[in-house]
Amino acid sequence: MEWTDEAIILGVRRHGESSTIVELMTAAHGRHLGLVRGGASRRVTPILQPGNGVRAVWRARLHEHLGNYAIEGTALRADKLMASAAASYGMQTLAALLRLVPERDPHADLYHALDLVVGHLHEPALAAPLIVRFELQLLRELGFGLNLASCAATGEAGDLVYVSPKSGRAVSRGAGEPWKDQLLALPAFLNGNGADASGDDIASGFALTGFFLERRVFEPRGLALPEARAAFLATIARVTAAA
Repeated sequence: MEWTDEAIILGVRRHGESSTIVELMTAAHGRHLGLVRGGASRRVTPILQPGNGVRAVWRARLHEHLGNYAIEGTALRADKLMASAAASYGMQTLAALLRLVPERDPHADLYHALDLVVGHLHEPALAAPLIVRFELQLLRELGFGLNLASCAATGEAGDLVYVSPKSGRAVSRGAGEPWKDQLLALPAFLNGNGADASGDDIASGFALTGFFLERRVFEPRGLALPEARAAFLATIARVTAAA
C-alpha cells in the first residue's frame, strides 16, 4: 500500500539507533504515524521537527502496519517556533489536542486549521485567537460543537455576549442578563462581528473553549487539559500585558 500527502509534523521519537517514529497530521489521512529509517541522522533531523510542513510518502504491506515514511520538507519553520516560548508551547498544545482525534481518521478541516495556526505561531497576537478558533473546530470535529450563531432563548442573531454552559449555545445580552453570573462570556471576535481580539477577549475565548474541552472531552477520558496549554496562556498573558 502507498499514498502521498501533505502534512505537518506533530512529534518525533527515537526508534533504535538511527530511525525515528514520526507523527504527522496529514491533509487526507488524518493523524498518522510511520517509521523514518535514518531519521536520527544529522541530514534529516532538521526536517523532522514539530511544526515543519512536509510531503510524505507512506508505504506498508498492509493498511494496519506502522509503515515507512519518505519525507521531504516543504515549509521549514521549526527554527522560528523554537525561538519563541509562546510558539513552542503553542505547537505542543496543538499536538496534544490533535491526539484526541483517533489515528488515521481523516479530518481535512482540522489539517487546514492547523496549517493556518502554525504559520502564525511566531506572532502571538495572531496565534492566540487562531488557537481559540482551532479549539472550537476540534470540538465540532469530536461531535461537541458550539452553536454561536443565534440566541438560545430568542433565536435572534444580534448582541450575543454569553454562552450557556449546559447547551453550548449563544445567549443575547438581554436574554442572559438575569443569569449572567451562571453563563460563559462570548468574546466579540467569536460572535461574527469582525472585532479584533483584545487581551481580555483572548482570555475569555480560552476560558470558553477550555470549559467545554475539559467537561466534554478530557474529563470523560480521565485526562486533564495539556500542561502546555496553561504555559501558552501564561506566556500570552505576559506578552499582552507588555504590549
